[in-house]
Amino acid sequence: MNRAIRIAIVRCLSLVLLAPMAPLVRAQWTAPTDEELKMTSQPEVPGAAAVYLFKEEISEDSLHMWSQYVRLKVLTEKGKDYANVELGQYYNKDLGNFTVSDIQGRTIHSDGTIIPFTGKPYEKMIEKGQGVQQTAKVFTLPDVEVGSIIEYRYKLRYDEDSYYAPDWYVQSDLYTRKAHYLWKPTEEASDVSWTQILPKGFAVQKSNKASVNGGTLNLDLDVHDIPPAPDEEFMPPIQSMSSRVMFYYATYPSVDEYWKGAGKDWSQDEDKFIGPDNKMKDVAASLVGDNDSNDQKLRKIYAAVMKLENTRFTRERSTAEDKAQGLKEAKNVDDIWERKRGTDDQMAELFVALVRASGMQAYVMYVTSRDRNLFLPAYRSFSQLDDLIAIVNVDGKEQFFDPGQRFCQYGHLAWQHTMTQGIRQTDKGTAIALTPIEPLAASRTQRVAILAMDEHGAVTGTVRMAWTGADALKWRQAYLKGDDTSLNHDLQTAVENILPGGMEIHVGNIENLEDYEKQLIVNYTVKGQIGSSTGKRLLLPSDIFEVNAKPTFTQPKREQPISFDYSHAIQDAVHITFPASLSVESLPASEQVPLENLAAYVIRTESTPTSVTVRREFDLGEIFYKLDEYPSLRAFFNKFETKDQEPVVLKAAPPTASGN
Repeated sequence: MNRAIRIAIVRCLSLVLLAPMAPLVRAQWTAPTDEELKMTSQPEVPGAAAVYLFKEEISEDSLHMWSQYVRLKVLTEKGKDYANVELGQYYNKDLGNFTVSDIQGRTIHSDGTIIPFTGKPYEKMIEKGQGVQQTAKVFTLPDVEVGSIIEYRYKLRYDEDSYYAPDWYVQSDLYTRKAHYLWKPTEEASDVSWTQILPKGFAVQKSNKASVNGGTLNLDLDVHDIPPAPDEEFMPPIQSMSSRVMFYYATYPSVDEYWKGAGKDWSQDEDKFIGPDNKMKDVAASLVGDNDSNDQKLRKIYAAVMKLENTRFTRERSTAEDKAQGLKEAKNVDDIWERKRGTDDQMAELFVALVRASGMQAYVMYVTSRDRNLFLPAYRSFSQLDDLIAIVNVDGKEQFFDPGQRFCQYGHLAWQHTMTQGIRQTDKGTAIALTPIEPLAASRTQRVAILAMDEHGAVTGTVRMAWTGADALKWRQAYLKGDDTSLNHDLQTAVENILPGGMEIHVGNIENLEDYEKQLIVNYTVKGQIGSSTGKRLLLPSDIFEVNAKPTFTQPKREQPISFDYSHAIQDAVHITFPASLSVESLPASEQVPLENLAAYVIRTESTPTSVTVRREFDLGEIFYKLDEYPSLRAFFNKFETKDQEPVVLKAAPPTASGN
């Protein structure tokens, strides 16, 4: 058979094979029902922004692929935000590098008009909560309006040498009418098990079905009518409170044996990377003195690590960039020290190596970040752990450090790493442990306003903001991720949001921005109207820093326990001078409002013939509250927040004798 005939036969066969595929491609979308096109609300969730009509997640180990398919109905203007699809946001965090393929989508208007997606993914800044932002790969469905149905699918393909047990987050921020989840593990995955937190009547189904791609095990879950995940202010991480299924490989017969055995493997890997070797001993010797106390040694080592580039707060270098610089994958802490940069975890490992090299006992601990999740020992997977911290035996007492958090104060932990669990190294192996809570004094905000006011209520003056602890760390790390311009903009916006509206605010001198051992201070100049006239009286806010505060805990009932981020104190001082043509008619009475030994509020006011001074302090010592404590907590907040809104009342002063 000559070549021309063979080509003709192949072309004919191709046409025959492709012919039935055309309707198959068309059939991959779901035709909307009349009810779906016309629906304007979901009765179970009045006012819902959108609703999932159907969701599907499929993990296929043999193909090294995870895919998602979504049909979503937009019900309000806010629901249009769901047209921005963040790729891979629900997948296991250990997925690491992946490639996105087969992105398809379309928008269906309520009249049935279809607009296909023809764009490409792009990078977008995503708000992750607590003021944290990061870039993510996103694609946007076209021409979405209230009443539209958006439909999309995509696939993530990952390294062929790796397999990942998925996590199924059944409950999301939206009501879900129907959803299907499927995992096809590898042929060897006979030890798969899972922890499931699901509504009554739903459970993972295990079956054996032959697959053309190898493997026979199928794990399925079908759910319907799933309400949105709890969404109340000051609650534990949503991910830890929602219905979900978490898979793991049950290579150990019990929970205790898993954490003991897997923990041993993890610890050995850490020690292999950390050492220390002779090079680290030489580096440590160059940093500390023979006569230094252990605390002095630690401070010098900690400061040396803090000076290095932490790529969590700058940027990771690609393999190509490292290769261009002649750098290979970091094999141990020596490599980190040589290149003077590394990830947050590598900074913690380097710190431990140098501490050990200086002659002290030091350990690493792998913790769950409390802003993301809560640690579940029954879930036998390291995927729930996020960051490394360090523990050092200082003169017989263990002390915790967070060298992976750039600018974190010596001897302290970032709040996400406090009061959380994880696995740590010990002298006898490893153990599940709890990190300490930061004391109230560790995080303090001081706000001082010195203002001169005219007879119409307009002021000029200065505002001084000072932070230690968690808020200082937040601002310093924001500076690392941006620049002077973005920092000044954010600092200005933060004060504009709390002071009376319409004031002119300018950022002045910033003190101790990079000196993490000192208080971070920002000085502002302010100008604008703070008083409102009611005839012969002028009303002023008693504390200008609380004038825009929204009421907390407005709902009489609550479904979830209360969780604040960290213990903290806020101290305000506002001093306002005014012309002699005005006088004080009334001030809010000084008062103390305690909540047992858990929190306290104090306000003190005083005046002179031409000035008023208001001092306010709020202390939150306890960060976790049970549901039965909610009524007293709510009453406490309501009482002092009402007190904060009591005004200072000035009136026109009577004429003096000399003025008659």
